[in-house]
Amino acid sequence: MPLLVGLALLAFWLYCLFDAITTPDEEARNLPKLLWVIIIALLPPVGGLFWLLLGRPLGPHAPRTPLPKDRPAPPAAPKGPDDDPDFLKDLDRRLRDEE
Repeated sequence: MPLLVGLALLAFWLYCLFDAITTPDEEARNLPKLLWVIIIALLPPVGGLFWLLLGRPLGPHAPRTPLPKDRPAPPAAPKGPDDDPDFLKDLDRRLRDEE
């Protein structure tokens, strides 16, 4: 039982530390982000609780780099060779030429 409590506290501490590190600087509340990270690191259970209640941003994170409206959408992810009809036609033609 004490092991489970210890693991739960470790997981909570790691979650709060990672959350504080990945939060953008301008979104941390009440204190600078670096100070929050130090508080969480030095006071594991209490620092994490303070972070969740007083430092963590209230709403969902805003997109970090919004795309301009006149910029086209990024290209689609590359297709695998088995999804490319031209590749399949070329492969079929080469297989027939070998036979």
